[in-house]
Amino acid sequence: MTPDWVLERGIGQGAPPVAVHVGGCHMTGKRVHALQRDQAVRALVEGVEACSHCRPDTELGVLD
Repeated sequence: MTPDWVLERGIGQGAPPVAVHVGGCHMTGKRVHALQRDQAVRALVEGVEACSHCRPDTELGVLD
């Protein structure tokens, strides 16, 4: 089952988040974990980048 939202992390243990993606995005890397909707919104509001391909910020209604 594909999650609705995922958080991609950078390389290395304890690496910071790199991007939020819509679940199933083809640009998602291997270092991801599922997020609930409120967690995805929080990550975007706190400055984690939204994937420019799947645009989770638009899907979630979180725009600059």
